[in-house]
Amino acid sequence: MTVYQNILVINLMQIGDLMLTTPVLGALRKAYPQARLTLLADTRWRDLVECNPHVDRCLFMDKKGADKGWRSLWCFIGKVRAEKFDLVINLHRNERASAVAAFSGAKKIVGYSKPLFALFFDQTLQNPSIAHHVGWGPLGMFPPHKYVPGWEHQVHAHLQVLRETLGIEPFDGGLEMVLSEENQQKADRLWQEHFAPEDKVIAFNIGASWETKRWLDRYFAECADRLVEQGYKIAFFGGPMDKSIVEKCIGQMVHKDSSCLHIFTGQVSLAVLAGLLRHCSLMLTTDSGPMHIGVAMNLPVITMFGASPVPGFYPYDGRSVLLKSPEKCHPCGIHKCPREGAENLACMKKIPVPVVMHFVEDLLAEYQGQPAYKLPLHTGNYQCRVIELTKGEF
Repeated sequence: MTVYQNILVINLMQIGDLMLTTPVLGALRKAYPQARLTLLADTRWRDLVECNPHVDRCLFMDKKGADKGWRSLWCFIGKVRAEKFDLVINLHRNERASAVAAFSGAKKIVGYSKPLFALFFDQTLQNPSIAHHVGWGPLGMFPPHKYVPGWEHQVHAHLQVLRETLGIEPFDGGLEMVLSEENQQKADRLWQEHFAPEDKVIAFNIGASWETKRWLDRYFAECADRLVEQGYKIAFFGGPMDKSIVEKCIGQMVHKDSSCLHIFTGQVSLAVLAGLLRHCSLMLTTDSGPMHIGVAMNLPVITMFGASPVPGFYPYDGRSVLLKSPEKCHPCGIHKCPREGAENLACMKKIPVPVVMHFVEDLLAEYQGQPAYKLPLHTGNYQCRVIELTKGEF
């Protein structure tokens, strides 16, 4: 096996995608313990990876600001070339990431790539976790366009890149996120301001980048009411764009004025969010970036999938539960549901509150409402329980 001394891993995607790259970093560190390992990520998600114990250095690209546009991209590539990497692994198949890898000047370049840039790679692979679009035209319209979801989890796909291009059998340590002492202290102080030591807190993350990934806010409201009645505290999370969704959800609650509700939506950084999730007992969430942060913080998750393909992006945690839509059009991969009337977002409407609460109560009983930081680690157990409602389990 060739020994590499200076390695660059590229992933410029979103929060969840970056979290699903972290097992690769651990696998590379185990395979090449003496190597200098660098990660290139979007600067917006610095909090997620800057303290990763397997990385010697992070490079950050400001895709929305200073590094926006092709001229800035070429300047950035010049900085990458100056690092003289001997191995570049690209785990983000778009033009920008493919260009950085292709023109990095590395001795070996492998991973995912757009066709033109693939000419400069030593070896490219398809990503079996990503959906493929067959045909042309809008989805569901003529000419035909078929959405084919991925069939492998993204972590498995990334680790397969290491197998096929480097000839190593990678160790899978699961998702990882390490906080700086400063950020953990911020989270701990904030927690103490809001909660008593004996409180058992359920994290709610109800927003998502697509409308079709969001379980109904009135369903979340009903779950929150039931949990408040059982003596639990509720912590609402999410980014600034989720504030209106959370406000609408709370407005539909019977216990909307309860002191058991604590709102952190749009108020904390990703690192402080992670620090707060360590103290929670369970996370009720959509398919979203915070879902994967919760997994990385050892927090059991219950999630509802509508438009999202299950095999590629399920919560990478054997204790967690995913409820799958019973609709034939699942997964569609469409950001806004084209169906009208009662059938609009039927994939989410037909995941009922009583079923979700069954698993919420089951997991809370199994782990006795302990906070995530007190739960044992479960290395190697990453296949979550997928509940196929169409099979009549309920």
